[in-house]
Amino acid sequence: MMYETIKNLYSQFEFEPVVENQDRLKKFDKFIVVGMGGSHLAADLIKTWRPSTAMITHEDYGLPGMAENVFQNALVILSSYSGNTEEVLASYEMAGERGFARAAISIGGKLLKRAKEDGVPYVQIPDTGIQPRSALGFMFKGLLKLMGEEEAVREVGELHKSFHPEEYEEKGKKLAEKIKGYVPLIYASTKNEGIAKNWRVRFHETAKIPSYYDVFPELNHNEMTSFDVVDSTRLLAEKFHFIFLKDLEDQPQTLKRMEITEKLYRERGLPVEIVELGGQSELHKIFGAISLADWTAYYLAKHYGTDPEEVPMVEEFKGLVQK
Repeated sequence: MMYETIKNLYSQFEFEPVVENQDRLKKFDKFIVVGMGGSHLAADLIKTWRPSTAMITHEDYGLPGMAENVFQNALVILSSYSGNTEEVLASYEMAGERGFARAAISIGGKLLKRAKEDGVPYVQIPDTGIQPRSALGFMFKGLLKLMGEEEAVREVGELHKSFHPEEYEEKGKKLAEKIKGYVPLIYASTKNEGIAKNWRVRFHETAKIPSYYDVFPELNHNEMTSFDVVDSTRLLAEKFHFIFLKDLEDQPQTLKRMEITEKLYRERGLPVEIVELGGQSELHKIFGAISLADWTAYYLAKHYGTDPEEVPMVEEFKGLVQK
């Protein structure tokens, strides 16, 4: 099923989200998106697409520690793909107790049940049986709808005619061949952190392998030094394969830092792969990068003999937590 899910990402952009209890949803220009796992990945990508958006994501119980007046002027969006995420449900209750404006997005579950009972605005996305990390198109458009970004919703919708995930399959297959046997470490600019995070999640959940990411320029002030290998540390460093997500729209100094870091790593015998991000638009660039990550992780799963679809350890963990 995962193969078809990756291939059919474009079809999610046909989804036309509807805000229920629309009359209770005011216009906001600040947003706090509460979500765990795959349920906040779309918010990360919205920030990549529109860096000026006043949005933060909260990946924990409760609400972020900010001044009361910040919440009074922001919409708290509770995002849970299943609708049953423990942390998000706790945040929903806290936001309600403190009288903050709330909205919800989910396929259903307890979250939408409570939203319906409380008259809270919500968007219900289609339940197609796919994993949360794979529902980026649905979540992306649904979040934009709750944010009141009607023109953006229409613009994203056009991707169902122009975006073709299968175009990235062969490149993903070749990249998987290069990095198999290594732990992927993804590097990107700060602006593209949301893309790097999505790559990491796909290696974790689809390929079932360890993976990490960091961003420029911060990594040049700390992480980089951990790969200044000597004989006694080489065995540690050589387990990693570096994937640089290079965006020609990044700041010139960031691109210069990438080039120099690549040079330093190669001189130390460390494997580096440069992935150039591009496309006919910023949205194509973002979702093209996601499709490439999907295909790479899928073919790594095939190599390792792991299930690219399900996440049994997560389900096992949830069962133990609920006891």
